[in-house]
Amino acid sequence: MGSTWGTALKISIFGESHGAGIGVVLDGFPAGIEYDEEFVLRELERRAPGRNKQSTARKEADYPRILSGIYDGKTTGAPICAMMQNTDTRSKDYSNLVKQPRPGHADFTGMVRFHGFNDPRGGGHFSGRLTAPLVFAGAMCKLYLRTRDITVGAHIQSIAQIQDTAFDDVAVTAEQLNSLRAQEYPIINPRALDAMLSAIEDARMDCDSVGGVIECAAVGLPAGLGSPMLDTVEARLSSLLFSVPAVKGVEFGVGFGFAEYRGSHANDPMYMDENGTVCTETNNNGGVLGGITNGMPILFRTVIKPTSSISKRQHTLNLETKKVEPLEIHGRHDPCIVTRAAPVIEAAAAVALTDLYLEGFGYAQP
Repeated sequence: MGSTWGTALKISIFGESHGAGIGVVLDGFPAGIEYDEEFVLRELERRAPGRNKQSTARKEADYPRILSGIYDGKTTGAPICAMMQNTDTRSKDYSNLVKQPRPGHADFTGMVRFHGFNDPRGGGHFSGRLTAPLVFAGAMCKLYLRTRDITVGAHIQSIAQIQDTAFDDVAVTAEQLNSLRAQEYPIINPRALDAMLSAIEDARMDCDSVGGVIECAAVGLPAGLGSPMLDTVEARLSSLLFSVPAVKGVEFGVGFGFAEYRGSHANDPMYMDENGTVCTETNNNGGVLGGITNGMPILFRTVIKPTSSISKRQHTLNLETKKVEPLEIHGRHDPCIVTRAAPVIEAAAAVALTDLYLEGFGYAQP
């Protein structure tokens, strides 16, 4: 199963939604990094369910039990293993899904891929529950990146058709990214929030769900990270971003907007600032050229599809009767997972950028 990722830094995510627990192993994480437990727990809380009616009512403490790799408050260089218990499960809500796979879910594909031996409860290993250990891994990587003055942050760009103010792609700052991290809903324009929450509530009352877009930025990265062609910065980031359940699209910089540009508009003119650093006047390419960082902010957006598990009655194939029959999904599900997605997208980016940084500069002490 493809649950291990990375080159210089490898992460392995294990567990199932309704199993005894979930967790992650980070292999290749640098030694000597201070373990800021308060920061790590805050990151996990940002993703945690059950905090408001925009998320599932399932409540999990998500307290990471550190099994190895941290001693006396610092990382040791050995693999870091963290595990979180599953305590609030209702497996009976999923008893009918073996014979009647949910539309939009991996119930059917997982059954085919693993010959019916997969755990279907709560989505098993395909569940968004597995993003909790990813957020732990991302929090650890943010602690490392912080020693290199690199900051990763995100905001909710849109929910349904309601748009937040976009990042200034050449002037986004670490202070702005850290400020967004402190908000319950990371939004730049507060006026957009009420409309977003109203759209989520409308969908919830209709037993339905809505999707959206997360915009993420990373500042402080030096020029020269990454490789051309088959191992680009975009490819490395995308490979991990697409492992996040419900992510169905990624674009860097202007992304699909390039289709409407001329080359004279799309190119990012270069200049040298007062510190002798090469910069670009615009950042249409999202901080990457030829698959390699150019020193400008990394900027990308991910599309999060509407939650597949909805209470609205649907129709799907019954594998036993071989007929299309009504399906009513029980259980506790988010009417919109975008409100909890920003820390997950940040985590994936932080892990990927740590891997790229270690590959480029090695394991020198901070």
